[in-house]
Amino acid sequence: MDLDPLPAFAPATMTADPARHRTPDELELALDHIRRAPSDHGTLELIVRRPDVNEREILDTGHLSLQEGLEGDNWRDRGSSRTPDGGPHPDMQLNIMSARAAAAVAGPTDRWALAGDQLYIDLDLSTETLPPGTRLAVGEAIIQITAEPHTGCGKFAARFGHDALRFVNSPTGRALNLRGVNARVAHPGPIRQGDPVRLQRRS
Repeated sequence: MDLDPLPAFAPATMTADPARHRTPDELELALDHIRRAPSDHGTLELIVRRPDVNEREILDTGHLSLQEGLEGDNWRDRGSSRTPDGGPHPDMQLNIMSARAAAAVAGPTDRWALAGDQLYIDLDLSTETLPPGTRLAVGEAIIQITAEPHTGCGKFAARFGHDALRFVNSPTGRALNLRGVNARVAHPGPIRQGDPVRLQRRS
């Protein structure tokens, strides 16, 4: 599926400066497009591996592992402030962001990876559609949405602007999970850019 980075905005504006921060009005205009994302099946639009802090690798294919999350990613090494010992959080193996939300705040696809998520999916990620426990078949793997919140931080604001941070953390943004959701690998397997993503079941 060919996603228009900012369907409500003039192409000339995007061409002039695709890296500029979006205004509140522009972000609001993107909401209708985000809300029209499919709710039961979608597409894996982008796979991003983070080998080290602030490093990104765009992958055509990857492998999801029960032990490592996205193989080659630094999830295990970076640890988490939400665990008692500072070790990796099992419910934060994967960070997933809506491809439409990424396009709204970041613009062109080559800037999405700056958000820091591994999987960018064209799917409705709202809590209503994907409550914690929901399982998604992604390629040959299965992932499970977890209850750990995924919210915007200072790095997000630095890369996309404070208006974008307020947008994703607003009541509407949180309900739609515009900043994204956390997940863990439930069944390992290879994944590929363009793979179908299907709502499997809720536990």
